[in-house]
Amino acid sequence: MLRFIVRRLLQLVPTMFGLSLLLFVWLHRLPGGPETSILGERATEERRAQIRESLGLDQPLYVQYGRFMRKLIQFDFGDSIQTGRSVTTEFLQRFPATVELTVVGLTIAIGLGIPLGYLAARRRGGFLDSAAVGGSLIGICIPIFFLAYLLKLVFAVQLHWFPSSGRQDELLDATRVTGFFVLDGILTQEWDASWDALMHLILPGIALASVPLAIIVRITRASVLEVLSEDYVRTAEAKGLTEQTVRSRHVLRNALLPVATTVGLAVGGLLSGAVLTETVFAFGGIGSFLKDAIEFRDYPVLMGFIMMIALVYVLVNLAVDVSYSLIDPRVRVR
Repeated sequence: MLRFIVRRLLQLVPTMFGLSLLLFVWLHRLPGGPETSILGERATEERRAQIRESLGLDQPLYVQYGRFMRKLIQFDFGDSIQTGRSVTTEFLQRFPATVELTVVGLTIAIGLGIPLGYLAARRRGGFLDSAAVGGSLIGICIPIFFLAYLLKLVFAVQLHWFPSSGRQDELLDATRVTGFFVLDGILTQEWDASWDALMHLILPGIALASVPLAIIVRITRASVLEVLSEDYVRTAEAKGLTEQTVRSRHVLRNALLPVATTVGLAVGGLLSGAVLTETVFAFGGIGSFLKDAIEFRDYPVLMGFIMMIALVYVLVNLAVDVSYSLIDPRVRVR
């Protein structure tokens, strides 16, 4: 297992290097530049040149990329043009919000997607199967931002069941410990603060979970149907094993192989989908800050945030690979 993990970690090095190169080239091909966001459209060429020199943008691209890679290794991405604070500080301050939202969305997607997919496959052709397939198609087709606005309008504005924006009621004098508001309320035993933070997560979590939920339902259904047709499942049933034994040892274990991969890819989708969801609900995570960074051409934030999100994404996929090898030990020797 250790050799398998080390091999996967070594494979991440060229991946991150390639991503850094593509990101660096893409950002330098964007129209305008950081000097435009700092000085405005009517700035003189002299002032633009001074800003570019102070930021090191007047040097050759290979020099800029070398300096970027050195800072990348040190997790030093410079300061944000918008706030003047360290990019790493801005990321660490906002990352807990996105993690909370991603965990809620992923919990909803997995908690509903796998059981629905399994039951739909076991009752193929029935009402539940048709409802699950139809619902998954709707979930894939509806844009996240539209569903977010719809949920906000109905359940927050009209019914007043959930808060409409933010992470927590600003009137609450909640103690901050980790930056994860729900966890902070539990650690400090401020149950009202923890409950309020959880209520703020429900609507954006549902909106964020819509697409991965639909995908997990369809993948689980297809995988279970494929496993149910295998000879070893029919043999186990013919031997008189109970339905619970057949389901847990033979069907679910093998059907979860493609589902595990889908869940790993869904994490990346949740992190990227959080840009729209956080904007609609004014959630204050890395997604909404990235949107502002694109508008202001905040190069340090764009480089730092995208690279750190990519690092989180590849580490999550490493964890998925490890779980895949635990489910199917044959993967380790491939």
